Amino acid sequence: IFIVMKPPRVTLSLLDASEPLRMRAPTVDEDGKTVTDFMVIFPGLRKEPQIQIQRTTREIHRILARFSDTVVFAELNLALNLLWVSTKPINGKRFEIAEAIRSSIPRARLVSHF
Repeated sequence: IFIVMKPPRVTLSLLDASEPLRMRAPTVDEDGKTVTDFMVIFPGLRKEPQIQIQRTTREIHRILARFSDTVVFAELNLALNLLWVSTKPINGKRFEIAEAIRSSIPRARLVSHF
């Protein structure tokens, strides 16, 4: 499941994941500034019933849409239970987004940020 954010409009798309993430994820925003990235893991999500996976996906989408002015790209890899998010380089925003996700989806854990 892939969530692609393109400011200022938010879209949910299913994309071909045959390319490595490093080839799909943007490295710069529309102004040419280097993006910052972070990952959130959702332990056990892929083993949940499909309805729970859909609820979680909708919630992630809802949260990321609140930050559509900042989020450049997001991808949920259900096989890895991993959400990758690329944002514009705005101090503290990636932590604010990660905290919003964690607050709404308690199982969510910030893994790494770049």
